[in-house]
Amino acid sequence: MNRSILVIYRPAAGRYAAQFRSVVAAATALGVRTVVLLPAGEDAPETDGLPRYHADLEDTASVRAAVDGIVGEHRIERIFPLFEGDVLPASRSRKDHGIPGLTPDQALNFRDKNVMHRRAEELGVRVARSCRPDTVGAVAAFAEEAGYPVVIKPYAGWACGNTYRVDSREDLDRVWGEMGDDRHEYRVEEFIHGTEYHVDSLFQGGEVVFEQLSRYTYSVLEYRDEPGGTISRKHDLSHREQRILELNAVVLRGFGLGTGVVHAEYFLLDDGEVVFGEAGARAGGGSIVPAIEAGRGINLAGEWCRLELDPQHRPAARLGPEIGTEYLASGEYGRITSITTPADLTALDGVLDADVWKSVGDVLAPPTRSNDVLGWYVCEGTDFEDVLARFKTVRDAFRVSTEQA
Repeated sequence: MNRSILVIYRPAAGRYAAQFRSVVAAATALGVRTVVLLPAGEDAPETDGLPRYHADLEDTASVRAAVDGIVGEHRIERIFPLFEGDVLPASRSRKDHGIPGLTPDQALNFRDKNVMHRRAEELGVRVARSCRPDTVGAVAAFAEEAGYPVVIKPYAGWACGNTYRVDSREDLDRVWGEMGDDRHEYRVEEFIHGTEYHVDSLFQGGEVVFEQLSRYTYSVLEYRDEPGGTISRKHDLSHREQRILELNAVVLRGFGLGTGVVHAEYFLLDDGEVVFGEAGARAGGGSIVPAIEAGRGINLAGEWCRLELDPQHRPAARLGPEIGTEYLASGEYGRITSITTPADLTALDGVLDADVWKSVGDVLAPPTRSNDVLGWYVCEGTDFEDVLARFKTVRDAFRVSTEQA
């Protein structure tokens, strides 16, 4: 059988299409075939010509059964889950068949926030104080001790889905009514007041071969009120920012990462202390991958594939100017009658790339996750403040008109 890789791919909304194409291109260049596992009932044109299989990706048993059949027909050397929710099922399938990569024990460090924070503490890295929401009284007592606000979130969630900022006991009672029956799926954390950063890293053999620090321009929990933006920090890093990179390497090695890609988040407090937020064993979501590609010349997903298949490979990343990316959002809801196009946005000075996921006829509703947006754009600038100013120019140029659906 020919050398093959398996990509677990969710084509809905096109959010992972560019990553998928980059993985396929990297594998093809190395003479390795790509096999695709898709959600049941879904196909995508970018998978045409490739061996395709289907499973209920929300059911780990279904995924493992599908992979059992795939490895019987193909010589699978690696498994690449592009979506956060597929990381743990992929690890179980690796273990089933002795395929190199994250094991379930290691994958839990990147998926279960209870495990994740406990392991970070063992490594000597500060995390937010937390408690289990066993009872509403336990949460209220924790909030009184830690101070409001507190954050209630799924221990294995993503993109701020079903995540609540609780500012008072009245808020807590309301939120408890929404999630109390599923309390075992949640954790409670103190709210960290600090500047939020993220590090996007590539590892090979337990060593950092690429890293980029970036700073969020908004509070991730406030995605309903402002579009999500992030700006690279490549030049003139402060000692405190450099410390984030140092701790990131400690965390990822301690989590058991050998070769792979990780998106990790940290808070920098006013006193200079760094607090670990969370880490996912996948490329950054939204427009982080295209932003890094525009600024550094590499696609994180494609590089992950090359690093897994070629032990001698090293990413040939350039430094370039500071790069910013921001989600496209609108306060308009209803059926879209007109919307600014990607071509309109890339015609603006300094805008390098853009994608609009919505079109005329689509219906807009209030967001339920931080990535529930209309698209994104990437721009360049001389420094953080310059990129921030360019964000405003693009926001002012982006227009959406709607009518009642």
